[in-house]
Amino acid sequence: MLISPATYTSPVASAPSLRNKLRRFWPMLMVLCLGACASLPENVSRPISTALVDNSHTRIGKAVAERAAKAGTHNDSGFALVGSAELAFSSRMTLIEAAEKTLDLQYYAINADATTARMLEALQEAAQRGVRVRILLDDFNTAGTNAQVLKLAFVPNIEMRLFNPLPSGRASGLVRIISSLSNVARLQRRMHNKIFVADNAVAITGGRNIGENYFGQSKGTNFVDIDVLAAGRIARDLSQSFDQYWNNPLAYPVQSLMTAADLKAIEPKAQPNNNDINGEASSRNVENPVTLIKTVQDTPNPLISTEKSDVIPPTLSDKTNLSLLTWTWAPSVLMVDKPSKIAADADSVEASQDTTVDGLLQLMSQAKTDILIVSPYFVPGERMMQTFASIKARGVRVRVLTNSLASNDAPAAHVGYARYRKALLALGIELYEMRAEQPVSIKSFGSSRNGFTGSSSIGGSSRTSLHAKVVVIDDRLLVVGSMNLDLRSQLQNSEVALLIRNRAIANQATSLIEPAMMSGAYRVENVDQELVWRAPQGSGQQDSTTEPDASAGLKLLLKLLGPLAPEEML
Repeated sequence: MLISPATYTSPVASAPSLRNKLRRFWPMLMVLCLGACASLPENVSRPISTALVDNSHTRIGKAVAERAAKAGTHNDSGFALVGSAELAFSSRMTLIEAAEKTLDLQYYAINADATTARMLEALQEAAQRGVRVRILLDDFNTAGTNAQVLKLAFVPNIEMRLFNPLPSGRASGLVRIISSLSNVARLQRRMHNKIFVADNAVAITGGRNIGENYFGQSKGTNFVDIDVLAAGRIARDLSQSFDQYWNNPLAYPVQSLMTAADLKAIEPKAQPNNNDINGEASSRNVENPVTLIKTVQDTPNPLISTEKSDVIPPTLSDKTNLSLLTWTWAPSVLMVDKPSKIAADADSVEASQDTTVDGLLQLMSQAKTDILIVSPYFVPGERMMQTFASIKARGVRVRVLTNSLASNDAPAAHVGYARYRKALLALGIELYEMRAEQPVSIKSFGSSRNGFTGSSSIGGSSRTSLHAKVVVIDDRLLVVGSMNLDLRSQLQNSEVALLIRNRAIANQATSLIEPAMMSGAYRVENVDQELVWRAPQGSGQQDSTTEPDASAGLKLLLKLLGPLAPEEML
């Protein structure tokens, strides 16, 4: 039975009092338990710089103009979906190697591992041949081994800034977070945008960060993701957004926060490749971040080794000719949050600001027939549930693919989703949860260049975690971006997405997603007020009445945190 907006009842209304009290006193309790953290530097020099104005004489700019002329279209932007991990890596490498003037990278996370090292080598080589490289990185993950990525800031012709930095040490990620809990607002609000632009002519955006598990190379868990290559006017729009963040007071040059000597002091020592804490083989040789991103002897500038790494499989070393991709020229709109969304006073200053997620909900509210949602972290919240109720009341079909408890790399996010699962099903929304253990033959977006296999044929792993953020509306509107459909993306993180109006590319995205739903995900149903997980077709698995494939520890975590944890912090 469908539930109208008027009759929708919150699935968590039975225990609001305790949770509201915890939400109110949670930050206060953390502050009482921890001392004050260090402060950020003042009067920081941030030289203003902007994207390349004229790219008509660059190879990439000329190629885009030629493709547009050949297409004979009045649309000023072209698109190509990136549904495989191999293409995601090789397309970025191709753009780095082809760039002649500028490279702009904006990411939530860049991990220091062997796969990333090859890309960082290419960035240094681009800088050496005169390409201006700007890297804007959220500061949350720049600790421990990952802090060594910051050595790029000291490479000539490479500029690196950290957005919304945490005023604490970087030797340990956990210690860094704990020491920052006295400023919960700063800790919670993160720059989640993912943008990669070459010569202000071709860009890549979507769900992927930079790291081995985003490119199918991890021996542990690999992320299933979707990016989109964008050319022409929309790439320039992405560059304009990059500039707004780059020149914002929240963007601090790395040199204003630490020195090359500071990075050297916390450089991890080489260690044997032992098993990790989970008993599985380590997903990388821990020596690589030291040897491939290192300080050159007798010079104060940390440089990436110019010696080519031999740890990258040949399939990722092959160059991909982007001109061979099928480009779709279509009307498009950039959806992006303002940098002020994550300022310290964002709640009061920007209370009326529409966010990327708000815009997406407005689009979905206008759907006539069908909505297909892919969101790894799916925590609707009350306002979003009202929107879904209104959509379903009009008879629109809504399907959601998200992570299962077992496949979710952030189990706490699953806690928030689980609260709404029965209410979502009662509205008539179809729920699919990704299997963590994928069969090699699954045909979906993932690692195989031609077959889009869900498991990693490169890294040899069969463990999968959904990370794509995609919405298809009425088989004609496609949204690909960095946003999740959760309260964190809606209220706290900054996000970016591309809205493309074209049936062909919308259907292409659907053709990547639907097989994963049918063959690689559990269909969740409500049978006599009890949840049942229907096993994927041909999987050989049995239906389940409890969270499938999840350990007893994860199930216990779900029960303990379920009634208590504030949704906006999940």
